[in-house]
Amino acid sequence: MDFTECYRDTVSSVAAAARSGCRKRVRRMINRGFSVDCRDNRGWNALHEAAAAGSKECVQEILSAAGGSSRGCRAYVNSLTHEGESACYLAAQRGHLAVVKHLLKAHADMNQLTNDLSCPLYAAVDGGHKEVVALLVSKGAEVNRTHTASCWTCLHQAAYKGQSEIVQILVSVCDLEVLDDHRISPLFVAAQYGQQDCLQILVNTGANVNAQAADLATPLLIASQEGHETCVKFLLDHGADPNTACSRDWPQLAIHAAAEFGHISILKRLIAVTDRVCDRGDGMVSPLYVAINGQQCKSIEILLEEGFSPDAQDCTNILGVSSPLSYALSRSSNKPCSEPVRLLIAAGARLCEKVWICAMATDRSELLQLILDHRRIPQPETLTSDCPEHQCRGRTLLRLEELRGLLCVALNQTRFAACWLPLLLRAGLEPSLLLQPDMLEQADSEALNYLLGFVNWSILSPSLKHILDRRQAEKSWDPSSHFGSIPALSHLCRLKVRAVLGPGVLMRTAVVQQLPVPSPLHGFLQFKDISDAFFTHSSPSPALHQIQEYQSTHQHRHVL
Repeated sequence: MDFTECYRDTVSSVAAAARSGCRKRVRRMINRGFSVDCRDNRGWNALHEAAAAGSKECVQEILSAAGGSSRGCRAYVNSLTHEGESACYLAAQRGHLAVVKHLLKAHADMNQLTNDLSCPLYAAVDGGHKEVVALLVSKGAEVNRTHTASCWTCLHQAAYKGQSEIVQILVSVCDLEVLDDHRISPLFVAAQYGQQDCLQILVNTGANVNAQAADLATPLLIASQEGHETCVKFLLDHGADPNTACSRDWPQLAIHAAAEFGHISILKRLIAVTDRVCDRGDGMVSPLYVAINGQQCKSIEILLEEGFSPDAQDCTNILGVSSPLSYALSRSSNKPCSEPVRLLIAAGARLCEKVWICAMATDRSELLQLILDHRRIPQPETLTSDCPEHQCRGRTLLRLEELRGLLCVALNQTRFAACWLPLLLRAGLEPSLLLQPDMLEQADSEALNYLLGFVNWSILSPSLKHILDRRQAEKSWDPSSHFGSIPALSHLCRLKVRAVLGPGVLMRTAVVQQLPVPSPLHGFLQFKDISDAFFTHSSPSPALHQIQEYQSTHQHRHVL
């Protein structure tokens, strides 16, 4: 290498002339004795500059000057820059077809790899130079060699870039099922990046639409995840299986991907073709779970409308959650009335103990109010078991075990009674169910007075009266003044009306307006004269903390 020449613009004189594409100037420099092999700090010589500039004439002049023996010319034409780039690579990368043709005639190595494992064909594909690709393929370039750190082939790259005309050239000579380091095929790449034209060519040529990557993902799954609706439709129309398990952890399907990322049109199409065993089957995971995980309310709504169960299967062993509703509550711990929670409760999701804890083991009443807006409290005498007939009569009616769970949590959370007691009694809960020793022992004065206002306090059992007398003596209960006397006839009458109509009918319907009594009594019959208990609000606790705190102090209550 000649270090004596003074470089101009970081390159030698011949290289600078070649970069400008001036053949006469290149010839003049060569005739004056300037070397064609002087290199700059990148390792580029005059041939590299001429090839990159796309000057066929300059390439011819430089190769003639570097001639001599055929062997010497071949070594020069294949000289590499510091990045391992040959003149053929630089010309192909920039789409200079005439230069590539001339370099190939001069015995350029079209399969020479650069330092980053690229080659002239891969560079031409990446740049979308169809004519150069066709030339190199016709000359026998290696088409299935892997390039880059991800081990992609030229067909992978063409599919990724959406170069459909180049894909059409390559499919006739490439291995359609060649895999990269994640065992991803070119068809998978086309589906992942929404390159429908490339996808169609690959499928029509015979590529496998159900090929699975190393993590078992399929082209249908990845297209559903990325929201490429036309690709999803094409894959389904050409044999893609929507029921192929696409994960080693649990049987994830394409419908899960669409639900989690909120691609509604794709979700609707997959609902129609996906086996419903994923909704309730053991060892499966309902799409509802992943829609909740992604906070995709529209996905949740569509799945429920299409008949997916709001209860789904217990996924404790797979996801660590027992139901979609408990998962939705844990995902929105500081906002228990989130839209996913509302949708599930409105759809009749089963209310387990954890749900009641989130609703009642707090000084916030929003979640309990939401539940009561969608669910009716039955009277104990109407329920003996959760029979199918009961469930058919109305999904809005609390089931027996749900009512038991409500009461069990209530009797363990008397410190929050001022929050949940008014809501429950006005929603039709039979107050006698709460006349338990623990309630009378632990409820504060306001909550206890409120509860006693809904009953005939004069006929309480001796054991309960003893608790009240003791609390009054200890000054831990400040009873309302009228509790010391016999209940008024008007109060006894409204208790009778409540018993005859049923508390749910009396408190939650307009039937009281139809009774033959003066209108000022309507509010009295609905106990609106009893002042609500008052609770000072504090910052709400996360649902998980509420559950853990409840479980650490829980005592089982025999109710109903």
